Amino acid sequence: MFLHCARSWTARLAVLIMLSCFSLPATAMAFDEQPADTSTPAPAEASKEEGAGEEAAAEEEIVEFNPGDIAWMLTSSALVLMMTGPGLALFYGGLVRKKNVLSVMMQCVAMMGIMSVLWVMIGYSLAFSPDILYGFVGGFDHVMWNGLLPHYDAAKKVVITPASGAIPSVLFGVFQMMFFIITPALIVGAFAERMKFSAMALYSVLWGLLVYCPIAHWVWSDTGWLCEWNDGAKYPALDFAGGTVVHISSGVSALICCLMIGPRKGFGKEPMPPHNLTYTFIGASLLWVGWFGFNAGSALASNALAVHAFVATHVAAAAGLIAWSLFEWIKLGRPTILGACSGAVAGLVCITPASGWVSVPSGLIIGFAGGTISFLACTKLKNAFGYDDSLDVFGVHGMAGITGALLTGVFATKNISGGSNGLLEGNAGQLTNQAISIAAAAGLAIVGSVILLKLIDLTIGLRVSEESEVRGLDLTEHGEEGYIFL
Repeated sequence: MFLHCARSWTARLAVLIMLSCFSLPATAMAFDEQPADTSTPAPAEASKEEGAGEEAAAEEEIVEFNPGDIAWMLTSSALVLMMTGPGLALFYGGLVRKKNVLSVMMQCVAMMGIMSVLWVMIGYSLAFSPDILYGFVGGFDHVMWNGLLPHYDAAKKVVITPASGAIPSVLFGVFQMMFFIITPALIVGAFAERMKFSAMALYSVLWGLLVYCPIAHWVWSDTGWLCEWNDGAKYPALDFAGGTVVHISSGVSALICCLMIGPRKGFGKEPMPPHNLTYTFIGASLLWVGWFGFNAGSALASNALAVHAFVATHVAAAAGLIAWSLFEWIKLGRPTILGACSGAVAGLVCITPASGWVSVPSGLIIGFAGGTISFLACTKLKNAFGYDDSLDVFGVHGMAGITGALLTGVFATKNISGGSNGLLEGNAGQLTNQAISIAAAAGLAIVGSVILLKLIDLTIGLRVSEESEVRGLDLTEHGEEGYIFL
């Protein structure tokens, strides 16, 4: 396999590509007339401004948190965590063969542990601290959540709690943590049934720091060059809840993973049907419910915008389900539970970037488009190119994510959030910004994944042995069986 050939020159090539990757942001920022303003802090940074410590502390001291907002954001955080486990674990677990069900579940639950710790240690800081490396990523201001946690002011005899809007900054941090968990967990579906657990864990850690955090910084940090509320952003893009940050980054990375690791043994020659669609249905239902926290929670408050995002999310999922089922009915003569679940997820992915920017009728259109595009990608595109994206991560998350990001630039309206208008409201430039954000996220996902996968393969190896793949990863990687009672 090409991954194991010519190790000496490929290692040098990987280093060169990595160096070029880190030089790209500097080139992009050179188009700006002025360098990025690194003085604008993330929400929790106000308490650390030089020369303004006492004033910031006084401001924090009198913050009156909204109990309703806090309750909703705690609930939303829990809902998004539920999307990974048990939601995604069951959804993916039902789609693989029974000899690999526990391996997929283990990969999902491992992300809940590994990525949580990584986010507290440094991930949040890289995503939401002021710029370094010409705006490529955030700095180290918030390492170990410095600046987010409450502290006691002995002089005033009061606990100072840093705030992000109407909620404590630590709550904003934990909400964002759940996104950091589920994004690499989504990629698991592309290389299911053939990647070493150790390689998966190492790839996820490095990918989270070197791909996810920079993209999150570009799109969601106050100083990000794609951030919609950064007045100095050259290409402000709309991504309400993670269409670019989560779904495009993971979907494109998933495609690179399945191409570089190669197909499963017997792919295209022997049937590999899902072993338990009951699991898949339960997982999809949990994902649907959890997505309300994902999208409506991104309003960061219990307000009218959250209500709107909630409704747009639901109708988009419904439209995606109908679209996939209709096309399946036309093609196969019958709808299936797998198609209905896949269509619902595709609709949810597609509405994610748009949920806080578009009207409910537009949400119906976007959801239907997501179901349609993903159906075609998973049936036509995948078959045409013959790649083994085991659980259709690229077909659903990548393609529906790209579609949703573009359609956000078409249907966005100030009537919903007071933000930017889209193409239909006379702002054609927003569609351009959306396209640039897609290209930037996909570009970093491609370059970053190629480098990381190559380096991991050169060190610990990516793929399990042929014997292990035949026996199943449940036994060979974890020494367990999912169905010992059968």
